[in-house]
Amino acid sequence: MRLALIVEYEGTDYHGFQYQKNARSIQEELEKAIQGLTGDRPRVKGAGRTDAGVHARGQVVAFDTESTLAAETFVRGLNFHLPDDIAVKRAYEVTGDFDPRRMATSRLYRYTIDTGTVPSPLIRRTSFHIGERLDIDAIRGAAALLAGTHDFARLAGPLADQEASTVRKIYQAQVSEEQELLELEVEGNAFLPHQVRRMAGAVVDVGRGRLHVRQLRQLVDNQESEAVARTLPARGLCLMQVKYADFPPDKGDSDGNVN
Repeated sequence: MRLALIVEYEGTDYHGFQYQKNARSIQEELEKAIQGLTGDRPRVKGAGRTDAGVHARGQVVAFDTESTLAAETFVRGLNFHLPDDIAVKRAYEVTGDFDPRRMATSRLYRYTIDTGTVPSPLIRRTSFHIGERLDIDAIRGAAALLAGTHDFARLAGPLADQEASTVRKIYQAQVSEEQELLELEVEGNAFLPHQVRRMAGAVVDVGRGRLHVRQLRQLVDNQESEAVARTLPARGLCLMQVKYADFPPDKGDSDGNVN
């Protein structure tokens, strides 16, 4: 059978989701936990290859197993074998053709910024500390420019395939502020390498007065400009949710709840 898991992790101590030959990865830890529970070590496929230091609240992975254990047993059993900074939140039996990456309709990321004068020790591993007040209205206006279909080549890192398209569709880009915490949430059909971190960097620089809105428009539309979007640190980024047309299923999930 094929199982799909919703996984949460604090990615500080990992070299990203994807397996690395000489460094810890989320994928490797999941595969080791499956082996510890079932004796098998199938290859785990993820919805998103989060970078080193990036976190997730709603990563979706899938794998095939010959085990007859129930989905809820996988939740308890895998969490027994996993380190404390990785947790399986849900498990579902899915059809054999379920592909967590190719079947995803959108991905929702959140970038968290600490604007307090003194960095908060409680969120130091999951946020980027700036330590200055930002123009929230300017930031909201800048975030709104990200929505829509654009060529984000100038807001992305190098691509493995230099001929690949850099056009992506952003469904929404919203900013929220609570006391000394600023959060940028971006939902899109897919993302380029470092795209969310560069979009966050550009939006923040508008809020700091270091980047003009006109320059941001040029970056978003891949126009000639001297403006540069800096990449904010990985620790502030979290994959919040991966959305699908018919997943999770309406019933039969691992904890008995109806989604």
